[in-house]
Amino acid sequence: MAERVIKDDQPRVYFDCNKCPAFCCSIYERVCVTKRDINRLAKHFGVTPAEAERRYTADYDGERVLKRVRDVIFERTCTFLDQKTRGCTIYHARPEVCRSYPNRSRCAYYDLLRFERIQQGDESVVPQIKITFHNVEEEVVDNAEGPERIYEWDEKEE
Repeated sequence: MAERVIKDDQPRVYFDCNKCPAFCCSIYERVCVTKRDINRLAKHFGVTPAEAERRYTADYDGERVLKRVRDVIFERTCTFLDQKTRGCTIYHARPEVCRSYPNRSRCAYYDLLRFERIQQGDESVVPQIKITFHNVEEEVVDNAEGPERIYEWDEKEE
């Protein structure tokens, strides 16, 4: 059998989901689902799409998202995460956003996990990450070298 050749344009995967505590399932406050995702869940569980939507999803500011539950490591996680094994219990029926994640050859959370475990000298360390989003105000100001964009992340007083 011929040896496998990896060409430069082929993506290489530099993460192992089996060694991760499921950051992607836990630190995001929502996992959006489409009608196709709901139909996949319905088929997986042998229920109607309407029943799958009612049982497994919730409304989040007008978006249809997977339900979340309390987690043993993080604050909350996807309802379909096995909290003991940290694996997906609906892997073959998971939503498209989960199928495509991280959509590149590296996962920043896995890189952070490896970095912290090396720094701490402890393979059981799990850094606590919380993603927060802020509105960014952009302002263009003139200075001696021409216009410059200034970004303001802090909340402005009203």
